[in-house]
Amino acid sequence: MPVEELTVDLGAAAPLTIPYVEVEGRAGDGPHLTVIAGVHGTEYTSIAAARELAATVDAESLHGRLTVVPVVNLPAFWARSPFVVPLDGKNLNRSFPGDAAGTASERIAAAVTERFIKGSDYFLDLHAGDLPEALEPFALYDESPVSEQARALALAYGLGHVVRQAAAGRTVGGSTSAVAADLGIPAITAESGQCGILDRAAVERHLRGLRNILCHLGMTGEPATQFPAPAEHEGWLWLSTEAEGWWEPAVQTGEDVPAGALIGTVAPVLGGAPTEIRAPQAGVPLFITSSPAVVAGGLLMGLALT
Repeated sequence: MPVEELTVDLGAAAPLTIPYVEVEGRAGDGPHLTVIAGVHGTEYTSIAAARELAATVDAESLHGRLTVVPVVNLPAFWARSPFVVPLDGKNLNRSFPGDAAGTASERIAAAVTERFIKGSDYFLDLHAGDLPEALEPFALYDESPVSEQARALALAYGLGHVVRQAAAGRTVGGSTSAVAADLGIPAITAESGQCGILDRAAVERHLRGLRNILCHLGMTGEPATQFPAPAEHEGWLWLSTEAEGWWEPAVQTGEDVPAGALIGTVAPVLGGAPTEIRAPQAGVPLFITSSPAVVAGGLLMGLALT
């Protein structure tokens, strides 16, 4: 497929060129589905899946239009920088809808919002556990007037856990899927893979979900697969540490954790007693910081409520 480019003016820094493909289906009418990945530059399984989707989509059998952007955060990708855009140290997935006159992250977010989110009928943002992050596969969608359509996307993706995030007091604000929901576009964030490892099984899990979404939306002419019902969670808690130290989790991703259970300890690097971290509510850890090094206020895990 011909590669197109979106150029983003980053102000004092050199312009950023983001490659993507846009495929007009020749099999008939259908929706416009946009798939992006690499909002975090070291989440390689999601990037790999988007690359393969872009390389293998068949325009002759496609209904509607498909846009695929394999790597949005190229500065982080080239710098091997987890979570943030190295040009300004900000998390791109907390920067949407962005500001075309703002910092690098805000400018990238504004350009992505205008070019790729707006105008889509459905929107998928692929992620994975970043370099220091173990992860249980899950999909996330936001409360909105199109919640049921977004939930249907999450179910069609076929992962074991689905989190619904309330519109008020979002745990994750400024994300692509939250902005899409605010614009009335059904959207999900889909996560598979962990610790920045290019694991083939995690890539295949993403590809299976992508292909089933195309079927679900009527873009292939084939019936969608009905996957086993996932565990559905009404919200989640992101747990942080008050003090820096050596983090040792006491639970694993995907494990049922009762309220009050020990979920880990944070201790001084040398000397001193460890501080116990306990679950404030019952839930399932969907991601856990896998690095022992945590700073004050550092994120420890995401606990999906049960």
